[in-house]
Amino acid sequence: MKAVYVAMIAAGVVMAGQAQADEALAKAKNCMSCHAIDKKLVGPAYKEVAAKYKGDAKAPAMLAAKVKAGGKGTWGQIPMPPNNVTEDEAKKLVAWVLSQK
Repeated sequence: MKAVYVAMIAAGVVMAGQAQADEALAKAKNCMSCHAIDKKLVGPAYKEVAAKYKGDAKAPAMLAAKVKAGGKGTWGQIPMPPNNVTEDEAKKLVAWVLSQK
């Protein structure tokens, strides 16, 4: 029983570390200059994005493509410019955004 508890704590630490790392990536890539976790700035709050696409299996790939190429119209008239991120970074950012509650 003790081993199970230790494993659960270790998994929680790893997951918390990953969440912080992805927030750090969002900051490093200047995503946070237009977005915030819980309030609209220039673009939508990440919590709003997560709520809009909750349960949509196609959302991660579609949003990762938008992060890389940019887009407009989904959240208003202000376009999101293309971002200088790798495919892997775009996927990590989107996974983190979609994990917001």
